[in-house]
Amino acid sequence: MQTTIEKTVNGVNVEQLMETIKTVKSEPSLGASKFRASNKWINGAHNRSTIQGFYTAGREDATRLRPHVLDADEPAILVGEDKGANPVEHVLHALAACLTTSMVYHAAVRGIEIEELESQLEGDLDVRGFMGIAPDVRKGYQNIRVSFTVKSDAPVEKLKELAEFSPVFDTIRNPVAVTVNVTK
Repeated sequence: MQTTIEKTVNGVNVEQLMETIKTVKSEPSLGASKFRASNKWINGAHNRSTIQGFYTAGREDATRLRPHVLDADEPAILVGEDKGANPVEHVLHALAACLTTSMVYHAAVRGIEIEELESQLEGDLDVRGFMGIAPDVRKGYQNIRVSFTVKSDAPVEKLKELAEFSPVFDTIRNPVAVTVNVTK
């Protein structure tokens, strides 16, 4: 009976990740992915997104047995009932989560151990743009600041470089085509 020992770094199965990278390198079409979310308005600013199925590695994934559910609302001061983080807070969460995952995964592949990792995010947004009362004010964030505290032997610049592999970071930093269709 042969026993295999999985090598993990930062809680990541490096052997499995390297095999995935090798497979996608040899068959680039397997890198094409589609992620989806469905959203339903509940009342006022409260709405709920359901996330379950996605397409990757040349097929529809069927491993998620139950959906992830995310509620969004506005705090009372913005006329909501605070039944969930507001949408721009969800953006900060997505950015934080993706920067963290990117840093951890890319560090693991390079054999860089991370003992602890935390981040603080803060974004500047002027609601006058969203409210339509100041057409010269951007509707979204004007600036987002991310501060990491990392316990690792790796140099700070290397860790920053690894985090910037993040797809959400790329999506926020660079324009992306968004098509909105409305049907009745």
